[in-house]
Amino acid sequence: MHVLVTRPEPDALKLKGQLEERGHAASVEPLHAASYDDGEDFDLDGITGLVVTSRHALIALEQVPDLLDQARRLTVFAVGAATARTARQMGFRTVVKGPGTAADLIPAIASAVDPSEEMLLYLSGERSAIDIAAELGALGFHITTAKVYRMEARESLTGRTRELIGDGDIEGVLLMSGEAATVWVQLIQKHHLATAVRRLRHFCLSDGIARRLGPLTSIPIEVAQGPTVEELLALIDVAGAQLDC
Repeated sequence: MHVLVTRPEPDALKLKGQLEERGHAASVEPLHAASYDDGEDFDLDGITGLVVTSRHALIALEQVPDLLDQARRLTVFAVGAATARTARQMGFRTVVKGPGTAADLIPAIASAVDPSEEMLLYLSGERSAIDIAAELGALGFHITTAKVYRMEARESLTGRTRELIGDGDIEGVLLMSGEAATVWVQLIQKHHLATAVRRLRHFCLSDGIARRLGPLTSIPIEVAQGPTVEELLALIDVAGAQLDC
């Protein structure tokens, strides 16, 4: 199966390699690029833990070397396995791994620590799917937010990708965030490819992402059983096997 990977770099190339190791073909077309310019300033005085729902938050933290050593002594509450792995690679000693989504991270934090003993800092992107600070605040946590990165949407697909879609050479597209799904819809409509993508299987990490595809009618949509890369790859494996039959 030839799959289009829409994740930002450097995650896109890693995922491309994982797909190729499993016998699939893969092309990379990131729909967003991370920018760490103009992130909000923050300090760690009194902070006991960091909440991160993306590896980009940790990359943004690396841009502030004066705070990095202090940060490594704090607990990191990471949204899922990949973000937790990045935190450990950066030298964080205590990492609490969430189930894979921002919504599921909230009860994971609540069950791991006593709200009365924590002062949390949420390192977020410019836009968030849910208001984690408000949700945790309602549970009794003291939490502040610093927006330390933003995801800039692509304004067009490359000519090569448009050609692959138009010729029917792409058989599936991988969408791992609601923002990516929204940009995908916008660009498909912009390039007049709505009919062509009806041949593509749209592999989504969650039902919420799949719902963003509503404006593209009559497209095949498949949702991973769990919000992890492993579950998404397993879904693609099954679809690829079906095509080979």
